[in-house]
Order: sequence, then C-alpha cells, then structure tokens
Amino acid sequence: MVESGGTGRPRPDNEESAEHPATPASPATDLAKTPGPGTPGTEPEPTGPEATPPGEAAPAEAEADGGAPQTPSAPGDDHRATGAHADEHHETESGAGTGAGAGTGSEAGGESGTTAGAATSGAATGQPVPPALTPTLPKGPPPQRPPEQPRGGLLMGRPFGVPVYVAPSWFLVAALITWVFGNQLDRVLPELGALRYLVSLFFAVAFYASVLIHELAHTIAALRFKLPVRRIQLQFFGGVSEIEKEAETPGREFWLAFVGPLLSLVLAGVFYLALQPVEPGTVPGVLLAGLMISNLIVAIFNLLPGLPLDGGRMLRAVVWKLTGKPMNGTIAAAWVGRALAVSVLIGLPLLTQSGALGSSAEDSVGMDTVTDALLAAILAAIIWTGAGNSLRMARLREHLPELRARTLTRRAVPVETHTPLSEALRRANDAGARALVVVDAHGEPLSLVREAAIVGVPEHRRPWVAVSGLAQDLTEGMRVSAELAGEDLLDVLRATPATEYLVVEETGEIFGVLSAADVERAFVKAMARPS
Repeated sequence: MVESGGTGRPRPDNEESAEHPATPASPATDLAKTPGPGTPGTEPEPTGPEATPPGEAAPAEAEADGGAPQTPSAPGDDHRATGAHADEHHETESGAGTGAGAGTGSEAGGESGTTAGAATSGAATGQPVPPALTPTLPKGPPPQRPPEQPRGGLLMGRPFGVPVYVAPSWFLVAALITWVFGNQLDRVLPELGALRYLVSLFFAVAFYASVLIHELAHTIAALRFKLPVRRIQLQFFGGVSEIEKEAETPGREFWLAFVGPLLSLVLAGVFYLALQPVEPGTVPGVLLAGLMISNLIVAIFNLLPGLPLDGGRMLRAVVWKLTGKPMNGTIAAAWVGRALAVSVLIGLPLLTQSGALGSSAEDSVGMDTVTDALLAAILAAIIWTGAGNSLRMARLREHLPELRARTLTRRAVPVETHTPLSEALRRANDAGARALVVVDAHGEPLSLVREAAIVGVPEHRRPWVAVSGLAQDLTEGMRVSAELAGEDLLDVLRATPATEYLVVEETGEIFGVLSAADVERAFVKAMARPS
C-alpha cells in the first residue's frame, strides 16, 4: 500500500520504511488543505492571544472538540459478542431447570481526511531525527484494563482469587425451585407441613453449591493452563465461568471443558454413596436423592455435543485436532448446537408428557403442558443463541491478530509549542507525515494535535494559530507500545479512550501516532472478510 505525501501524490514504495507500512485509513490528502468556513462538518476555529493577526479583532474563542471514536471492544466472553467487538473472554456455563426435585439445563460458552497526532523516530520516517527530538520515555508495562464489575451481582467470595457473584435472577430460580420441590415434598413427606418449603429452599441452595463446584472445576483447570478467569457468576439457568483467553491447544480445550461434567458426575456418585445408609422416606434421604439426580442430569446435559455446552467444546477440540483448524471445530460444534436447540424445543415437552423421565408425567415433572413448552423454549433459545455467539466470537478471534499497532501507526513530526499551525502542516507534508506531536525544548512529548481541531481551523487563519491550542495533553494511558496487537491493543485503547495515542518502541523512542478511527476501520474491514 502507498501513503500520501505532502503533495497529494502517491509516494514510491521504496520510500516506505519496512518497519512502518502505510496505514489503511484515509485517502491521499494534503494536510494543509482542510475545509474552510462554511464547509459542512467544520467546527469553530480556536483562538487565543497568539491566534489573532495584527489589526484584527479577536473572534469568539472556540475550539473543535474531537470526540473519541468508538473503539471496538474485544471477546468476552464469549461468547457474549457485542456489536463490532465482543469483550474477549470464554465462558463455560452449567445449570438447570427443576423437575421432580432435580434440575436440568446447562450452558457452556459458555470491526479520511487528514490527521494530526504523533511524532516518529527516524526508522519510521526514513529520515534521521535530531537527538533532541527523539526523547527516551520511561519503560513500564502497558496500561491495564480496569477490572470489570458485573452489573447487578452480589459478591459471595473469591475462591482461588476468582470473584464469585450471584445475579439477581438466581433469587427468582431459587424461589421457583423452593415452590416446585416443596409441592413434591408434600406428597412424599406430608407431615412436614409448612416446613417443607424450608427444606426445599435448602435443596435449592445445595443444588447451586453443586453448580458452583462444577464451575470451580473449569476455573481451576483454566488457572492451571495459565488462562485468566474474570469471574464466576451464578444466575437463572446455572453458572458461568468467564475465561478471558482461548486454550492454546485442542487437548487443553478438551480437558478444560470435560472437567465440569466430570465433577458433576463425581458429585452424583458421592450423593449416591451418602444415600445408602440413610433410611428412605426421610428428609435426608429425599434431599440426597434429589441432589444425586440433579447432578447426574447436569453432567449428562453438559456432555451433549453442541455449543455452547461443555460437550460442544469437547467436540470442537476433537475436530480442531483432526483438521488442525480451530475454526472448523467451532463451525461443526455450533451447527450441532443449533440442531440440539431444535431437538430440545420439540423433544423436551414430549419426554415430560410421555412419562419417559419417571413413572408418569405428573409424578416426574409436575408441570402442565404450557410450562413444559415454556421451559423448552427458553433452553432452546439459550442454546441457539450461544451457538451463534460462539461462531461470532471465533471469527473475531481469528481476525484480532491482524490489528497491530505497528502497522496502523501514522507517521508524524514533532513541533514545538508555539509553532504556527501552517508551519507545522508544511513540515508534516514535506516529511510525508499525517500527524503532529507537540514537544518541549528538549524534545519531550507534551501533547498530540487532534485531527478534528485542525479541520476546524480555516486555512487563512492557520498562520496565526499555535499548535498547542489544538492539542490534547498526553496521559500515561495514551502511550502505546508499538508491539501491541489484537486483544492486548484493544484492552489498552479501552482503558484510556482518546482519539489519538502516542506509539513508542520498547526502547522508549517515539514511533508514531495511532488513531482510534484507523483501528476501528481496520477492525471493521477485517471482520467483513470471510473466514
């Protein structure tokens, strides 16, 4: 790709530095030629003491405000895709609806104009930069994304350093389990009276404690594989472990998914053994039997081979191993998940009403036809949506590495505080740069000149406007490493929203300026390409 220089003509490829390829952002446009007064989209010109030419009255002071473009946010989740970008993390979910003292249900899951803003080193521009204008910035880790807090969750603890939250929807399903299981207890243990609801509430809490153990199994496996876990959340249809990174190998992906159902099977076995010495028809016997059946159903349901269930992730790992391509595994498991959603929608009401889950429909489920159909529709919608989200997140992960700070950075020139805008633009055009950095007398960067502010200054006013009046002060979060790429790059940009960022080498030398608009355009372009 070629990049426009100061004359508006394409520069030969041999003038482009190998370390600083052309950016994909804007058409070839002379930096000095920006809209004047009356042009649609322009903003009021900024003025100041030095912005008024001799013999003229100072116009009303105004400054173009360049709002930060929306930076694509990286994956969740997830399997919780959002717009252009999903918060990059992986989710595994498990859970259940209720019936005959046992719950079922599980989820696994779980991408113009001229710009001003940066200075570059000699390697970036192809021309030597005086030592005074090549400052060395202090080294340090890149800005970290602030910890994300869930919306509407009650913190219950931090096992293994991972926060566990209970969503408000959990209280709704706990009340539902208490009511359904309490009515069943009235037939088995009528002597309990109103105390049956206290016993059924204990069952609901114990069942979700089992779900938490299922999720902790995923969490421990993820931590063992050096995968960060954002949080565990208990909610309406079970639990979700939010794992922020993808497993590096199909073997790790398989075991990361398998440990959850395995723990549920182990718990079912433990409750079965504990049930043996207990007298049938007693409160402990009924509770242990209910917990055994619930964990067995959770394990079996999670092992079904379709995303977003744990079994779907296991199928994905197998196809990944056979084909060598994780995307092939995701596609196969996602379509099996969609077929599974249709099967649940049709098959679950038929099973419950036929008595296949017990001696009779009334005894095994205790719900009428409408309730069965509603439960099936909710489960099918969750599975279908999760499968689609898995496909979108896989596509996002496939294209994220294409977003590299080094390749998206714009060339720029350093200018001192009181340099007139017209002179600064002349220097930028002569150097083939598309951005400006304001530096002090020692070459230390102070601020980045905003593209929107340049556009707002009429051409005849530019000799009287200093660049310092159009610049945004640099903060530590606006210094970006040239080595950042993919999710790490998006995390840094989200941590400090801005229109432009100063890009630096590992040695601390200035490499250039990264425009958030360029990142967004590159992201959308990458996502538009087929996988």
